[in-house]
Amino acid sequence: MGRLSQTGGGKIGWAMMLLCAGASLTGCGGGDGGGGTGPSPNPGTDPTTPTDPSAPAVNCVSPFTNGGVVGTMRNCVLPNRIVQDLTLPRRAGTIYSLSGRVEVGRDVGPDGRDPQGVPVSLTIEPGVVVFGSGGLDYLLVNRGSKLQAAGRADAPIIFTSRSNVEGLATDRSQGQWGGIIIAGRAPISDCLGSMPGGSDTCEQAYEGLTDIRYGGGVAADDSGTINYVQIRYAGFELAPNQEINGLTLAGVGSGTTLSHIQVHNSSDDGIEWFGGRANARYLVLTGNDDDALDTDQGYQGFLQFVIAVQRDGGSSGDKMVEADSPDNEDSLPRQWTRLANFTFISRSTRASSAFLVRGGADFTAVNGVIVAPNSCVDIASAGGSTLRPANGALQDQGPPMFHSVALNCGDGNFPRDSEITASLWSQIFDYAGGNNRPNFVTSLTGLFINGDKEIAVPAFDASTLGNFMTRTNYIGAVRDGNDLWYRGWTCNSATANFGGGASCLTVPKQ
Repeated sequence: MGRLSQTGGGKIGWAMMLLCAGASLTGCGGGDGGGGTGPSPNPGTDPTTPTDPSAPAVNCVSPFTNGGVVGTMRNCVLPNRIVQDLTLPRRAGTIYSLSGRVEVGRDVGPDGRDPQGVPVSLTIEPGVVVFGSGGLDYLLVNRGSKLQAAGRADAPIIFTSRSNVEGLATDRSQGQWGGIIIAGRAPISDCLGSMPGGSDTCEQAYEGLTDIRYGGGVAADDSGTINYVQIRYAGFELAPNQEINGLTLAGVGSGTTLSHIQVHNSSDDGIEWFGGRANARYLVLTGNDDDALDTDQGYQGFLQFVIAVQRDGGSSGDKMVEADSPDNEDSLPRQWTRLANFTFISRSTRASSAFLVRGGADFTAVNGVIVAPNSCVDIASAGGSTLRPANGALQDQGPPMFHSVALNCGDGNFPRDSEITASLWSQIFDYAGGNNRPNFVTSLTGLFINGDKEIAVPAFDASTLGNFMTRTNYIGAVRDGNDLWYRGWTCNSATANFGGGASCLTVPKQ
């Protein structure tokens, strides 16, 4: 693909701000500038704010470019390159948009020492809506920079498509803009050249976009906060097997906060981790057309409280989890994902199994419910050479392990390749000591809420997996009808109705 425009920026003075505030509708903003919006020249009487609360804002303030009116709101276009700290304020009658690739900062390199690097923060206030108009409109946060998108339960931040803003999206819409890519400096296993995995010099190029680099040796790297955020109708195929997901976490470190995130109707994966150490909790993945969760390139992290529901009809969606490592199964660091308290509702007849672990990936899954029309779990290779001890103790470098997972699948099969012996297969699932429940008959209500049968399954103490995890006395993502962590900040669709609240087909008025 051709490179998109990536122009630089400069400082924005008071004179420009005042000029912009009083400009005509066709001439405001510095589209290639970067920097903060600064205070209003006269706080409380901003001349660009409409006096009629139902009307669009009169104009945009610098450094945003006036993109006209979309729906009923003034479209303020972000600069393509942000090289100073910038805030997207929630502002009456205003919506923000991405035009092409919008980069936050300049890459500081895998060791943080690139002299051309510029680390900055993009802060988005609660309730703000940002949209893209096509597949090549996406947000890239470079290594060293941060996305500070901290919404609230009553005011989530929404990333969506222009079609959604205009009221044209449907429950089957997908792939209407690019998505969000965050690049960090945490360890990965698949390096360019002959660099050792996990080192300060180990980096990789993002698939299909070779000028985007990620990876390094900083496990606790901090790429900011994504909290109470919806990502709707994203995903774009750059080339065969090279896509932008709803949310891509490439070499992102454990210092990053990821919580209360919904990815809805992505045309590719909901969330994909390319290595790194980023942990996440309270994830809602609805209607995504490839995998709900995809982990690879030596990702090691903790995920807890995950609802994933595919669209009905059978032809949408692939795996709920796809976990693998590079073709060299001995490459380091090895993947080791630890997943707890999940409810997966697979409806895909095109997927041979709901849960795929291959390529020698280490994976621990506890306190889960899997419902699928075909097979529940496919283990495609044995993983590390060290077997789990007979008492089921958890350790690295071993085959996948499941504890307190209830399996309700169409054919009841658990496919495995020839290198996994019957004894190893028994060890992985350990139906007695592991409290797993094959051929489980669910009593779920509202698709994903535990009923009496799920409540009766003994839970595994997830806190023994690591400090990030919380101990629960139940399996699944939602304890019972009184457990409402998913409500209010998510949008509702025909895929999964979350008990009232805004529809995914509408965008809130600012």
